[in-house]
Amino acid sequence: MAARQGGGAHGCPALPLANGRSIPVLGLGTSHQGGYSHDAVVYALQKCGIHHIDTAKRYGCESLLQKAIKDSGVKREDLWITTKLWHSDYGYENTKKACLESCRRLGVEYLDLYLIHWPDAHVSGKSNREVRAETWRAMEELYEKGLCRSIGVSNFLISHLEQLEEDCVVIPHVNQVEYHPFQRPQELVDYCRSKNIVFEGYCPLAKGEALTHPTIIQLAKKYGRTPAQICIRWSIQNGVVTIPKSTRAERIQENCKVFDFNLREEDMEFLNAMNVNRKGFLSPLKRDNDQTLL
Repeated sequence: MAARQGGGAHGCPALPLANGRSIPVLGLGTSHQGGYSHDAVVYALQKCGIHHIDTAKRYGCESLLQKAIKDSGVKREDLWITTKLWHSDYGYENTKKACLESCRRLGVEYLDLYLIHWPDAHVSGKSNREVRAETWRAMEELYEKGLCRSIGVSNFLISHLEQLEEDCVVIPHVNQVEYHPFQRPQELVDYCRSKNIVFEGYCPLAKGEALTHPTIIQLAKKYGRTPAQICIRWSIQNGVVTIPKSTRAERIQENCKVFDFNLREEDMEFLNAMNVNRKGFLSPLKRDNDQTLL
């Protein structure tokens, strides 16, 4: 899936979604881990041309982002804002209510992308599949009404996506999953592409582990780049929407400077071969034999 040059804000390439919209291939992730920096978000928006912001109710910073977005002066129509539905809000009515609450906290009238955060539902008396289907029907309604311009999922395996396709109408536009040189779920990536689902990767630096890996350091020296830039470029060059996170302006600037070089094919293949299925998060990819996920 080729990126459209200039499809995103300030010339950041973008990938086309199945619904005709385009998602910038590089964004700024936020999290409840590692703190939150108002100044870093404003810097990313104002100085780096990063207009794709990824957050979640779970992270607890939606209200803080409202202030950062306002202080940045960037127009709403120039932003791509993604947030996520936490499993405590799953279910038809709860999902619609949670979406409105996220919009209120973010200070926006619509979301560019709304994701089901997790395939596990934890609802007594109902299977995870039933709850996912009920929740997705609400997501479809939010999409039809324009409150969510695009809808998707996060941490879903092929089995979850197959069930959702059987149970619902709209195929997810995006699946956001952990993706870095040590964790490259290519079968899942290929499946998503076969269904025209854009694959989005979080944790591209493997929680910092990739920055000290000798092979990645060696490649960084070869290209005159930093290890972070090598990892982010590798991810984007593999056709993955990539959302590194940082609370430091200099790191954000570094992470953005990845569009003026290409990794050679042999180096891409070398990085691809580093995959050892090492997940940094408690992901369903770790426990795909766990029947509670079905």
